Amino acid sequence: MNKKKDNSNLMMTLLKGRTLFVLIILFIFFSIKADSFCTVNSLLLVCKHVAQYGILGIGMTYVIITGGIDLSVGSVVGLVGMIAGGLIQEGLTLKFAGVTLYFSVPAITVICIIIGVIIGIVNGALIAKCKLAPFIVTLGTMYIGRGLANIRSGGNTFSSIKGQEALGNVGIMQFDSRVFAVGGFPGIPIAAILFLILAVIAAFVLKKTPFGWHILAIGGNEKAARLSGIKVEKNIILVYAISGACSALIGLVTMAQIAASHPNTGDTWEMNAIAAVVLGGTSMAGGVGTIGGTVIGAFVIGIINDGMTMCGVSEFWQKVIKGLVIILAVLIDQFQRNLQAKMALQARNENK
Repeated sequence: MNKKKDNSNLMMTLLKGRTLFVLIILFIFFSIKADSFCTVNSLLLVCKHVAQYGILGIGMTYVIITGGIDLSVGSVVGLVGMIAGGLIQEGLTLKFAGVTLYFSVPAITVICIIIGVIIGIVNGALIAKCKLAPFIVTLGTMYIGRGLANIRSGGNTFSSIKGQEALGNVGIMQFDSRVFAVGGFPGIPIAAILFLILAVIAAFVLKKTPFGWHILAIGGNEKAARLSGIKVEKNIILVYAISGACSALIGLVTMAQIAASHPNTGDTWEMNAIAAVVLGGTSMAGGVGTIGGTVIGAFVIGIINDGMTMCGVSEFWQKVIKGLVIILAVLIDQFQRNLQAKMALQARNENK
């Protein structure tokens, strides 16, 4: 019996550390297969992409912990990019007054974050108040967001977005600037620094604050959480608002990175965010998840994407592989939960 228990404990330890093991294996594999993978510039590019998926993943982690899903994050990235790009290039024309207003970059940043939050609140309210399925609601807002992004410019791109000194709207490129650039070292992307800061804050909130405990309780057993006095609807709305804010931030960062806005920016990025979260150990059933796991999961997805690109793997096969990774991650999560339930049952029987 003890041997079987030791084997179960070993298996559980391996399952909990699975994403880190996979990350190490992938890093070694692509370091061998792609000559350019381990160069400073390539690793910094990986970090930039990891930050994109990771920041989206932070908001998605909160959502999935409550037992929900947010398919709209990629479209919010594209919509916010188009709104910000339009405000910088064309300003806001008030036809009734015959004037065009131009906003500073900080003001545009606030406006775009607010738009992301509003979209998240709408998602959360429809799910929490109207009792609609998260998948359906966010699928709908995904199409709405993508459609509005195309309507904003007639499907065209806002290119060479830099702003003009005379209009006071320069500075958007600071989202793509680098820090700690010393000597020949090109510096760490701002997006990576933002990701690190947000991850630390989100981890603290999840583990050390009542809000974090509440969303874990909601995901674990919504009925019990409601009976214990937790404001379920309020917390669900808030997690979707956080997801919307994270998406809006990435919309701004991505626009700065490519110095342009395209309505299809962020297409399928919700899949990368979900994959990072699930790979990081957050259960699709809700009630279980960590930000640290999502960070590692984001690195796995980033390395898979960039590593396969450097190895010459086609974009079509990349989608197939990422889909398989998501399915495998869910299967492993299911196996882990079944093993935990079995171990808990054995422990109760031993105590009788």
